Amino acid sequence: MNKSKALFSSAIVLYFIIALEFLIMISPFAGLFYSVFNPLLVAAGNHTATRWLSAFFLPHMVVPPDALLQFIRVLGSVLFVVGMAVFLACAVQVYAHKLLKRGAALKGLYAVLRHPQYVALGMAGLGLSILWPRFLVVVLWLVMMLLYYLLAVDEERRMLKAYPETYTAYRERTGMFLPRSIEQRVMPETAAGRAVTFVLVWALVLGGAFALRAYTVDHLPVWVDGNVVALAVNPDDALMMEHRLPDILGLPEVQARVKASQRYLVYFLPPNYIMQGLIADTGGEWRLYKQHHTLQMITDWIFHPFGHLTGGGHAMHSASGQAMASGEERRLVFVAISGAPDQQPLDAFAIGAQRSPQFMLDVDVHTLTIRGVKDLPKDTAWANVPTPVF
Repeated sequence: MNKSKALFSSAIVLYFIIALEFLIMISPFAGLFYSVFNPLLVAAGNHTATRWLSAFFLPHMVVPPDALLQFIRVLGSVLFVVGMAVFLACAVQVYAHKLLKRGAALKGLYAVLRHPQYVALGMAGLGLSILWPRFLVVVLWLVMMLLYYLLAVDEERRMLKAYPETYTAYRERTGMFLPRSIEQRVMPETAAGRAVTFVLVWALVLGGAFALRAYTVDHLPVWVDGNVVALAVNPDDALMMEHRLPDILGLPEVQARVKASQRYLVYFLPPNYIMQGLIADTGGEWRLYKQHHTLQMITDWIFHPFGHLTGGGHAMHSASGQAMASGEERRLVFVAISGAPDQQPLDAFAIGAQRSPQFMLDVDVHTLTIRGVKDLPKDTAWANVPTPVF
């Protein structure tokens, strides 16, 4: 059983490593991480049956455009922070009892739940699934929850063997993962019943993730004209984008590069948008894993979710300390779309769509003055790593 427990624990650690991809990818260790992990993502993306695993189901690059998506974004941070805090508090309680030889920890949350640490880690894992919303992370979270259940069953079997009377009484008055009065109603007693419950939970969670993706796509601030679908990274720019984009598309510098036979997804964003490297390799300063403010970005993303909701999390400052660009200047990144259905404009966001950066345009949207035009390589700042589409 010790080997099985070690195996389960290793799988859980692996989950947290993969779920923390959004932190690793902006760290100096990104290259090492992706040398191992990215081949799996690329392999999944090459097959129709598994392509969805590397896709994202919630906004990550764009500011959440409505109240529901904003609530979910904040909820991700809350679940992660509270879950880790509860886990650490329970760990301190357990190890304090061991060091002081006070026996099993039966007070605090342990007076209500037999495995509050697993519940706390499950909460933190769910929060991570929102903070880095790949479908793969959700699938691994479901696997992790199954492993927690198996670990809990094994631990209780050993405790019943070691302390039959004491632990039997403890089990009768506490729930495994929920308060006993609730758990008796929702958790079947038989193994077959629990297996059915797990299947239903998997269907509910994955179905919910797909529903959230469809909801997100339907509520993105987009503008459509012919073969062009434009997306405002900040919803506050949607009106500006709608009014000025027809004129921008008519500029000679754009007309010379846009083909009538090609579909395009155009990202409308501030020139200092911090995550633009996820869209295209727009310049070395947007390869965030080469920067030296990783810790600041990590703490801002997790502990200051409201900054993301207001667009503040997208601002990056130049070496001089001044905001790089604001006011009327915007950057448009043109991405060619292929491999997706061509029936509806929002098919540009389909899971099977292939994106290939083409060029970017810096323009004063008020005067239509071109600040710069640059042809782009076909990869993002993270090479061929699958990145969010919204």
